[in-house]
Amino acid sequence: MVSVFRAICFKNLSMLFPCIISEQNLDENINRVFGDATSWFVDAILAEIPITETVGIPWVVVVLLLGAGYFTLYFKFINVRSFYTAIQVVRGKYDVLESLDQEEADEFSSENISVKERNKDTNVNGEVSHFQALTTAVSATVGLGNIAGVAIALSIGGAGATLWMIIIGVLGMSSKFVECTLGVKYREVDSDGKIFGGPMYYLTKGLGEKGYTKFGKVLSVIFAIMCIGGSFGGGNMFQVNQAFKLFDHVIISDNSMLHGQGWVFGVIMAILVGVVIIGGIKKIASVTDKIVPFMVLIYITAVLTVLVLYSSAIPAAFNAIWEGAFHPEGVMGGFVGVLVQGFRRGAFSNEAGVGSASIAHSAVKTRFPASEGLVALLEPFIDTVVVCTMTALVLIITGQVDTSTEIDFEQGVLLTASALESGVSWFPYLLTIAVLLFAFSSMISWSYYGYQAWSYLFGRSKRTEYLYKSIFCCFTVIGAAATLNAVTDFSDAMIFAMMVPNMIGLFLLSPKVKDELKRYKDSIARRVR
Repeated sequence: MVSVFRAICFKNLSMLFPCIISEQNLDENINRVFGDATSWFVDAILAEIPITETVGIPWVVVVLLLGAGYFTLYFKFINVRSFYTAIQVVRGKYDVLESLDQEEADEFSSENISVKERNKDTNVNGEVSHFQALTTAVSATVGLGNIAGVAIALSIGGAGATLWMIIIGVLGMSSKFVECTLGVKYREVDSDGKIFGGPMYYLTKGLGEKGYTKFGKVLSVIFAIMCIGGSFGGGNMFQVNQAFKLFDHVIISDNSMLHGQGWVFGVIMAILVGVVIIGGIKKIASVTDKIVPFMVLIYITAVLTVLVLYSSAIPAAFNAIWEGAFHPEGVMGGFVGVLVQGFRRGAFSNEAGVGSASIAHSAVKTRFPASEGLVALLEPFIDTVVVCTMTALVLIITGQVDTSTEIDFEQGVLLTASALESGVSWFPYLLTIAVLLFAFSSMISWSYYGYQAWSYLFGRSKRTEYLYKSIFCCFTVIGAAATLNAVTDFSDAMIFAMMVPNMIGLFLLSPKVKDELKRYKDSIARRVR
């Protein structure tokens, strides 16, 4: 069956790429041809600024960090000052603000804006709650980058890399606030009540308001193209490929007929993903708001158990983190290891500044864009500050950190599994379940991101919708069945490239975000006692 499957794939590909027919296997041929055709793009996006003679940092990562720092200062440390307010918004404390009363109607009238127009402009109805929007976005960010990426970072920079992860996560909270506020502010709603939002829309409409209409359209098209590519690769193929490798290593016996048969795993995952994504954002949100808390609980429970068992070593671990953070090796491990390896191989640890999460948050039920921006700033905290830090502590106290050997993502997952196994022998099985849920939730969320970009370019008909979702599921099977490093490198570079048009828009539109934040804070002060 496997040979027939590969023969069919090879025959179809040979019709498109006659030059790849050779005695090499299918994976190697695709890698070679695709790598030759796209290496210029990958090299350009991931070009490094030299830090030392042997180590450099990609320029896109520098832009992300500078942007996050700028927004933190511009909004006066909103990532810290509004953290409690963000939690209260998720809890529903300020839901009362979503109902218009006469006082607000008079306020709008004084600005020559009717209540009806105001409702239309802000799309009050929405499709999902604050909590569902948060879990949908978190499901795309909490994944293999938190497990394998941390192990890679520590293998390069030692324990000190952990502190830089935390700092990067805290700064990223500000970027996430800005992009998700804009996502809600400039979203659109169709005749069926479906929400369409994200950088494609705030780049077009927001920059159009500032007189940069053509420039905004060019940036939005670039972003959409990159988002589609990223959804097929880093958000799909990579996720299912790494999930299968761990599943195959831990669960499937070496003598089993299923050992190494990734296409079977891919077909099953494609069916499960297809069932969910056909239902749209409401279906995705209804799944993620159940999966995300469960998968995070599974992983954190396993990690906390190991931390309790090795509690006596925790003070020494924190001391190693603090001392190592200011050692040159530790600094480079934090920035290069986490941002380059962890973000690149795990479709970014928290995606702050990339713009993808604003697509999910755009579907929220609210008339105050800043309310969802505040909710969104919790994502990098959950993803990087909490989950990544806990993973790092487990790796440190179980003695899994070895800076003498650089590891890849597959080894990173197995290293974390070994750390958990040192606490309880059957914890690798628990990690496998968590990784499968991480991968599945990331895939369904990224399918939504990709479709939103696809619909922006090709229209919102049922035909275009099902075409995209069918292609997405096909890539799921391919991703599990093959190891296509060149394809994955290209798609990851596309995710990095999404940052370029998005950060330009965030910088130019940040005053709009400040106005929305003031409007929401004033409403809280006036209405909530």
